[in-house]
Amino acid sequence: MTFLKLGCTSFGGPAAHLGYFQKVFVEQKRWLKPDEYAQLIAFSQFLPGPSSSQVGFAIGYERAGIGGALAAFFGFTLPSFILLYLLAVIPSDTNPYLQAATLGLKLFAVVIVLDAVISMAKSFCTKQLTAIACLSSATLVLLAPYIYTQLIIIIGAAIVGLIISKKEHSSTIKIKRPKVIPAFIFLLAVLIAIFAQGDIANTFSAFFYAGSLVFGGGHVVLSLLQSMLPNFNQDQFLLGYAAAQSVPGPMFTLATYLGAVAHPANPLLFATIATFAIFLPGFLLLLTFKDSWKALANHSQFSQALALINASVVGFLLAALYQPIFTSSVHQASDLAVVLIGFICLRFLKMKILFLVLAFVTLSVLLH
Repeated sequence: MTFLKLGCTSFGGPAAHLGYFQKVFVEQKRWLKPDEYAQLIAFSQFLPGPSSSQVGFAIGYERAGIGGALAAFFGFTLPSFILLYLLAVIPSDTNPYLQAATLGLKLFAVVIVLDAVISMAKSFCTKQLTAIACLSSATLVLLAPYIYTQLIIIIGAAIVGLIISKKEHSSTIKIKRPKVIPAFIFLLAVLIAIFAQGDIANTFSAFFYAGSLVFGGGHVVLSLLQSMLPNFNQDQFLLGYAAAQSVPGPMFTLATYLGAVAHPANPLLFATIATFAIFLPGFLLLLTFKDSWKALANHSQFSQALALINASVVGFLLAALYQPIFTSSVHQASDLAVVLIGFICLRFLKMKILFLVLAFVTLSVLLH
């Protein structure tokens, strides 16, 4: 139910989702400590797939095992799945009230991410070196917004941290073996995607490959899917992409829309297959290597490396606060005024998120 509520209200893309998770699971429910949450974010940056959904999946797994992980995934993904499926099967005209409400929710996403950046910076950027790592990573991401920029930055931060900590610690780092079952399922799914034939297999193959190869979240998956699904025209892709950004929850549910549109005779089946296939690789890889990452993160020699990685993750969130969240939401002075008022209400007056969501929607409809 917690993730279902988030799936209905988490607008603004992966960075905003991480801000919502920070507020709910670290500050309010205290399911995770700040450093544990930062570890999950850093780990998700190493894996292909939807980073915010992987973090949510991992939070569910930490809370209640594989059942909790699946509950987190279905709860967070279901609202956007339903909305994009309906968009694919039901012709609809543009609704100005809906557009205004969506703008209000995108403005609220600016508030949430700004609050998350400040909270995480207080925890992970307390020293000169970590502050430099944070600002440097934000600068590099803004200047070089390429697919592998974040991964390269994290690897670089880890190397610098290990070089520094090596002077202080000399013990050997022992990494736990990866889990066999999810790794086996991943390899089996790869074989199915390669050799199976038919519409169902081809749909699974295209979206499974996209989920396996995309680093950087939903904004990056569009170009890869365009090359893998040549039968779609540009208008279909752009409509689905715009809708995926406008609805709450993960942007990877773009696969829901594309799967349903590609097979109008049986849209629900193919929407489900496409959605399942695009999320599957990232989740299997997370289950395979999660314990290995945790063992590495808890080692004393890796502490300095982890500190720089965490600071770099804050820098990623800072960069995302500007592009795409701020630039796609704040277009005029009244928008910025609403953001500042909302930030005061959230940060200093401690108002409930649900109340603020309703207030932002109402105010945006009245203004626009």
